[in-house]
Amino acid sequence: MSFRDRIRQIGTVFSFTAKRDKRFVPLAIAAFLLPLLAATLVVTFVGGWTWLVIGVMGSLIAVLGVLSVRSNKAMMIEAERQPGAAASIVENMRGDWRVTPGLASTTQFDFVHLVIGKPGVILLAEGNPSRIRGLLGQEKKRLSKVIGSAELHDYVIGHGEGEIPIAKLRTTLMRLPRTLTGKEVNALEVRLKALTARPQLPKGAIPKNMRPSNLRMPRR
Repeated sequence: MSFRDRIRQIGTVFSFTAKRDKRFVPLAIAAFLLPLLAATLVVTFVGGWTWLVIGVMGSLIAVLGVLSVRSNKAMMIEAERQPGAAASIVENMRGDWRVTPGLASTTQFDFVHLVIGKPGVILLAEGNPSRIRGLLGQEKKRLSKVIGSAELHDYVIGHGEGEIPIAKLRTTLMRLPRTLTGKEVNALEVRLKALTARPQLPKGAIPKNMRPSNLRMPRR
């Protein structure tokens, strides 16, 4: 990516965050001014113009730090409003995660996504709690017959009791113990692909214009 493209990308993220987070602009201004003010005081009372350059660099780094934190929060809030957000987040996570969005679904845009990785098999359910728990139970029963000794984890995305907010999904999955090797993940994926090869979704259950593919989550 060229320098110009990078600046354009930062500008886009800045605009996106400012529109959705009222605290972002005041925090960014404070982050810019404080290091610059500190450097100005040092130059005034101690001398040495090098401190002013250091202050400017510190201001830019501080603003980028605020932008990173607040933009991630804004993106997570935006993602909660879109069907298929959980699958999109995992697809953009660092590491080897094999994601099958919409392994099962309803016509009301309730989804169960399949994730295969070194922690084992993970089912992510998002949608109406009264519908997705039954859908999730069906998939757990179906997959448990072929995954062997691999761990089976399941999560319901939400803010209710026993659910995890989408903002904590990345951290939750990254903290899972790695119990499978790369070869075991490959073999598990082959078995599950054979099981899930038959159509599970109503056609167009996750329309492209409703998948949050444009929200590219920062890798960590």
